[in-house]
Amino acid sequence: MSIPKDLHYTQEHEWVKIEGNKVRVGITDFAQHELGDIVFVELPEVGDTVTFNEPFGSVESVKTVSELYSPVSGTVVEVNEELSDNPEFVNESPYENAWMVVVELSDESEVEKLLSAEAYEELIAE
Repeated sequence: MSIPKDLHYTQEHEWVKIEGNKVRVGITDFAQHELGDIVFVELPEVGDTVTFNEPFGSVESVKTVSELYSPVSGTVVEVNEELSDNPEFVNESPYENAWMVVVELSDESEVEKLLSAEAYEELIAE
């Protein structure tokens, strides 16, 4: 199970890459493994606002539909359009090709609430 040390994580299994005053968001290797084969990804539009710990989209697998929870509040400035045609990227490459959105932060202090790789590793080991 891959847990890159340079990323931050949420208890709902999203990963976060901090890029200045923006963050890139996806779901973790653990999450995609638990969900099974991803068949559909629903994401917000560029310009939409997202709220810390509120749903911003969903992923549908052969097993279930799972909501995506925003790790921060802010404005969506980029959406990975490739996922609509290639939802399998979530299973094949959760940290590279399957990033979902880039959010410009409205409250930079929210990143302090994210988990380190070590804390996330402890969470999924439970």
